[in-house]
Amino acid sequence: MLRKMFVAPDPGRLRLRGATRAVLGISLAVAVCGLIGHTLVAAIIAGLAALLALFTVTDATVRGQAVTTALLPAVGFPVLALAAVLHDYPVARDLAFLAVMGAGVYARRWGPRGHSLGVFAFMTFFAAQFLHTVPAQLPDLYEAIGIALLASSATRFGLWCYERRLPPPTVPALAQSRGLARATTRQAVQATLGGGVALVIGHALSGDRWYWAIGATWWIFVNTVSRGETLVRGFRRVLGTLIGIAVGAVVVLPLHGAVVPTAVIVAVCVFGIFYTAAVSYTWMMLSVTVMAGGLYGVLGVLEPALLALRLLETAAGALGAVLAVLLVLPVTTHATTNAWIERAVRTVHACTRESAARLSGSAAADPAPHIADLEVLLGRVRLSLAPLVHPLSPLRARRARAHQVIALLDECAQQARSLAAVAADPEASYDDRLAAACERVEAAVEALIASEEALAAPVLPAAVKHAPLTEPALAHLHGLERALIELATPVRSSPRTPLMSA
Repeated sequence: MLRKMFVAPDPGRLRLRGATRAVLGISLAVAVCGLIGHTLVAAIIAGLAALLALFTVTDATVRGQAVTTALLPAVGFPVLALAAVLHDYPVARDLAFLAVMGAGVYARRWGPRGHSLGVFAFMTFFAAQFLHTVPAQLPDLYEAIGIALLASSATRFGLWCYERRLPPPTVPALAQSRGLARATTRQAVQATLGGGVALVIGHALSGDRWYWAIGATWWIFVNTVSRGETLVRGFRRVLGTLIGIAVGAVVVLPLHGAVVPTAVIVAVCVFGIFYTAAVSYTWMMLSVTVMAGGLYGVLGVLEPALLALRLLETAAGALGAVLAVLLVLPVTTHATTNAWIERAVRTVHACTRESAARLSGSAAADPAPHIADLEVLLGRVRLSLAPLVHPLSPLRARRARAHQVIALLDECAQQARSLAAVAADPEASYDDRLAAACERVEAAVEALIASEEALAAPVLPAAVKHAPLTEPALAHLHGLERALIELATPVRSSPRTPLMSA
């Protein structure tokens, strides 16, 4: 786990720059609120608003990010007002919280912007419970949120907009219409029901901190599709919280709410959240837990019993999420994995086809968009296979096969990227053997995803296996062909259910 955090690749140091910028933006938001004379509660919600704006807004372009950030108050302010008005009406408040939760998940069908607005709405309602917001506080909190969004935007889009110096992003052309709509509807139902279970258990554990359980359920559902992914994410959330509580007991408790050292620890935690989010959910949750402990310390309510309660509430939220995905409209890990593997294999073929056309002289052929699609799809395959490759998985045979699938898909991607690089060279020559090699790659792809009864996996002729390869493009095509043929073994073999069925 330590190696995954500190040795994980960081191309262009984007994670490092993003985490550093987040610390600056959030610190600026809190500092401005303090200088103006806002209350501690307002400063805390300002910091949270800035964190969410920097963390959840992930549009592909800088302009899109700015538009989404500008829209955050449109959902945050009404939700905050609703939470404040319902503060003294527990039943109505709880039902409204679940409704906001379901709507926030449902909004994911509108892509990154819908996801960002949904998260901001949910977390605004959550923050109102955390801070016990009442209507009289709304003007102060609205001003603080506005200042926070302006400060974080000034940092992100003005002071340090490193994205402007990066190449224009290649937006993956993944099909997302009806399939995404069905998935978000199902997840909205699951999240709402899972949140209801967490709410009941959370109230039984604590009448004051029950909202922690719903928060845990919410974040477990983020970026998960199948029940296996949700189970793994729930486990990692509980593990990260447990480690974070241990660290908080040693680091935060002895400070007794002292402002300056607590602010330093919170800043370090903010950096940790942004730096580790992409590589380790466990480490991110550790940072979140220590940061929450620091905030409770500043508010003067932190004690060992509160840390233990947080662990119990997190476990309750994880239980709610697990029950929801197991019992309500479940999607199996295999069903999800099958779809992602098939799409990845088809994208590999598209990369090959475009690269070969480029080598033959077609100026319109461009494998770059397909390469971008492939990177996204490989990430989804790894996420979908996470339950099977988890060290605690008891299914050893499936774990070995899942590792083999990931390795062979990585090999396919590497060969496809190398072939695209060769095709981009204006001096690269076209070989008549490329057409035949591309046809064999297409045959291997079709055999891999076809019905097992209709078509068995192809066998690579010995003459092709041992033929000397002097042309780089031809070598990459042959390597791709071999990897696809080898991939047929783990995705089609038993035990029990194949990783990719017909």
